[in-house]
Amino acid sequence: MKQLFAIMSFVALPFSAQAQTPWTLQQCIDYAVDHNIQVKQQAIVCQQSEIDVENARSQRLPDLSASASENFSFGRGLTAENTYTNTNTNSTSFSLGTSVPLFTGFRIPRTLELNRLNLQAAMADLERAKNDIRMQVAQAYVQILYNMELSDVARRQIEIDSLQVFRLAQMVNNGKASAAELALQEATLAQSRLTATQADNDYRLSLLTLSQLLELPTPEGFAIVRPADTDGLPQASATLPAPDVIFAEALTMKPEIQAEQLRLQGAEKSILIARSALYPSLQLQAGLGSNYYKTSGFMAEGFFRQLKNNFSQYIGLSLNVPIFNRFETRNNIRSARLNQEKQQLQLSNARKQLYNEIQKAYYSAVNARERFVSSSQALRSNEEAFRLMSAKYEYGKANITEFNESKNNLLKAQSDLVRARYEHIYQSALIDFYRGRPLRF
Repeated sequence: MKQLFAIMSFVALPFSAQAQTPWTLQQCIDYAVDHNIQVKQQAIVCQQSEIDVENARSQRLPDLSASASENFSFGRGLTAENTYTNTNTNSTSFSLGTSVPLFTGFRIPRTLELNRLNLQAAMADLERAKNDIRMQVAQAYVQILYNMELSDVARRQIEIDSLQVFRLAQMVNNGKASAAELALQEATLAQSRLTATQADNDYRLSLLTLSQLLELPTPEGFAIVRPADTDGLPQASATLPAPDVIFAEALTMKPEIQAEQLRLQGAEKSILIARSALYPSLQLQAGLGSNYYKTSGFMAEGFFRQLKNNFSQYIGLSLNVPIFNRFETRNNIRSARLNQEKQQLQLSNARKQLYNEIQKAYYSAVNARERFVSSSQALRSNEEAFRLMSAKYEYGKANITEFNESKNNLLKAQSDLVRARYEHIYQSALIDFYRGRPLRF
């Protein structure tokens, strides 16, 4: 029983650590890359490509095969005396043969080169899958931070409304406010609590989204590290490089572009492989064998003696010259060339998609920064307006409706600033990511 408890305690350690220690962005990214199913599937594709390379390399080696046969015949047949008679015969034969490809029209080396290019393309696809999950994790991480901020804003709204309900209740008791005003403020407080509940639910759902990206069994106990200070501008360049500059940098390092370039080189190799069928092929063949023969009713030498006496060896060259194969080689070459054109279009399309993504990220980053600056200014204005309105309300120069309107404007400005801040954080990090830098906030 004690051993079982110790084992269960040991197994539970990772989950306890998960529940106690918040995850940083880098920890989330590293864990997702190691455990994501799509990344694992692409890793298997790489392993299969490695096997294809090994198979292509092995085509240069000689093959070796052995065979054995046992035959029985019944009825009229040829005897050892070169006469025909009705009798039963049986024969046993053994052989061992090998062949070595000497020349295959350069098909073997070109196939090896093609498979190596396919392996490099598969590895680039693996890196692209990792980049995709990195971006998804970063976006989900920012969404959690954003929902945290909104939850805090909703909590502050509840505090303000609760304070006003308490104040109005005292004023009603003193006859300085009406019950209708108190009821209106209580309704406002109830709506604020509903908003906070929705914010908490959005926060839990965003945690669920990130935990699913990490392939965690449950979001229970999962939490992320919250930056200590997010009031200022994120650490990013004030002036972003132009989209063309970002695109030029991305072309040299983005794995999706590298994968398509490698496949285009592979398509060129496929044309050469198809053309190899136009050349003759030459093989070296060698082997050895022996047999045993027995006719019913006639004397025959012993089994091992016959195998010794009938032992034979051979060696030779086999030349195959293609003359006409129903236009199969010609059509294979044409298909390979069409595939090359198709791959060229795929490379162009990949570049176009990358440029479109960079353009979108650039203008989104510019817009996010402008929104952040505008939201900061709007927040300062609404804070001052709310301060003045609170003072007027305290001295009875403003009613509850005007106070709530000013308060709602302040809370909206806070929410807008939160959204603009984290949008700017993510878009700035995305621009850096396209330039080959790690995702960080």
